[in-house]
Amino acid sequence: MLQILEFTKNNIIATRAEDNLTETDIQKIHPLIHNIVNRGQKVRWYFEMENFSGWKFNAFWKDLKMDLSHADDYEKIAMVGEKKWQEWITQFMKPLTNAEIRYFDLEEKEEAKEWIN
Repeated sequence: MLQILEFTKNNIIATRAEDNLTETDIQKIHPLIHNIVNRGQKVRWYFEMENFSGWKFNAFWKDLKMDLSHADDYEKIAMVGEKKWQEWITQFMKPLTNAEIRYFDLEEKEEAKEWIN
């Protein structure tokens, strides 16, 4: 499940992922990205993962295609998580975009929010 957080504003998308992400979850984000890009801005994404176990295959594939099609549209991505594999996925994403990407532990989420602003 993907929840859009209240500090989503201007060019910042703030989300919290729990359990598994589905294709429907990914479809929630695409219009937000397009709105930012259409205003001539770069996307800053705060992506918090709590009790997150990953993507369903179709959602993963759609997410990967979306990320690649918008590779130059991201400025910063803050990945906030609780597990080692989540930190690893942050490293995996770095070659796929020109954005500055940082991983933060859940205890550092306030620092992540400051950084993304």
